Amino acid sequence: MYAIVEIAGKQFKVNQNQKLFVNRLSEKEGSKVSFDKVFLYDDGVKVSIGEPSISGASVEAKVLNHLKDDKIIVFKKKRRKGYRVKNGHRQALTELLIEKILVNGSKPKASRKEKPDVKTKSLLKKETKVKTSAKEKNSSGEVKTKGLNSMTLSELKKEAKSKEISGISSMKKSDLIAALSKK
Repeated sequence: MYAIVEIAGKQFKVNQNQKLFVNRLSEKEGSKVSFDKVFLYDDGVKVSIGEPSISGASVEAKVLNHLKDDKIIVFKKKRRKGYRVKNGHRQALTELLIEKILVNGSKPKASRKEKPDVKTKSLLKKETKVKTSAKEKNSSGEVKTKGLNSMTLSELKKEAKSKEISGISSMKKSDLIAALSKK
């Protein structure tokens, strides 16, 4: 049983009761930490993959220790110039003990829609009537522009290509919207 989880901006493959060194976390020693970005979970039988993360899944860990990594020597030299610089670096780390890998809902179930009250039904009907009447009152170009603003650049280019508008490769999004709303 293992999981791939994001801790401090990096992804780690973790098992239960595993010790792990990560970049320094702000939590105190002895405190418990929970990480919600679980990208993959394998229980030995079934593998669950998130899109991008598994909802309801988390990894609980305990902060054991804050320490520094071994020294890394950074040596810079330019030959025949007399330039030599020697620096050292010790990365600040946190030692974690993975206590639990929790998966409450590996796949989110289709949420049941609650039946709205009579009052909310009537309000929804009024809102839809107002929206449709507003569309009828506005000119067709304005309604199209609202729809075009929500489209991506590639979708706009496909639409312009289908309407045989020339010079679309050099147009910006606003230019494409203007050209499409004219036709």
